[in-house]
Amino acid sequence: MMRISIKTGHVLYGLAMIVYGVQQFLYGNFRAVQLPAWQSHLPFLPAWAYVTGAGLIAAGTGIIAGKKGREIALLLGSIFLSLFLFVQIPFQIFAEQYHLHLAVWTDALKELALAGGAFVVAGTSGRGVAPPAGIFRTLDKAIPFGPILFSITMTSFGIDHFLYAERLAGIVPSYMPDRAFWMYLTGVVLIGSGFSIALNIRRGAVAALFSVTLFLWVILLHIPRAMADPSGSRSNEVSSVFDALAFCGTALIIASCSLQRNIGEIFAKE
Repeated sequence: MMRISIKTGHVLYGLAMIVYGVQQFLYGNFRAVQLPAWQSHLPFLPAWAYVTGAGLIAAGTGIIAGKKGREIALLLGSIFLSLFLFVQIPFQIFAEQYHLHLAVWTDALKELALAGGAFVVAGTSGRGVAPPAGIFRTLDKAIPFGPILFSITMTSFGIDHFLYAERLAGIVPSYMPDRAFWMYLTGVVLIGSGFSIALNIRRGAVAALFSVTLFLWVILLHIPRAMADPSGSRSNEVSSVFDALAFCGTALIIASCSLQRNIGEIFAKE
């Protein structure tokens, strides 16, 4: 059962990478999640988008197929983390006028969560085979930080729900009563789940419930919004569906690993 859950997490994360890559071919450009507005000054921008788009498609396919999944995920996580540290943060500090507002960090924080997710995927890929060699042996040391990077983003998004509740309440489906309540509840869920996963407090159970919650958000919120506006802002709403699925997959893998470890400890004591 745990193996199936982990594989499902890999599929969700890998599928998101494939969709991101396809979008780069469709638009000849990068999402702000991958690269901020500075990207517009890149020479041969479409060519870069096509090349890296092909890389994302190959990476997603490899993760789903389990072919060199550990090495692919380690490389992907390292790239996302490097872009967050050396591109997203400098852009926010030096080019973003409102960088002290948490809301403008949304794209950067998504990239941080994707980096964490890649390390989580790496930690559950290639089990039973020889450990990676060369540079991948060094990158392997980042795996334990995957859940923490993921949690930083989830906690930050939860804080957003309190700081910008009035504005964000508009994304709650109209058929749901008392939008403000659902917005604050979502904030509590995000913050609580983020802290629980980061501090390893009931991590398995909380991450499992969080993955279910994220999947429900995909069904109830993200898919309807994507269907209503499938092409606006370079298919941003469609991208958000797969952002949420990647996060759902990450939480599912974290839950599966933690619960598997807890069950093993129980039987070991007996």
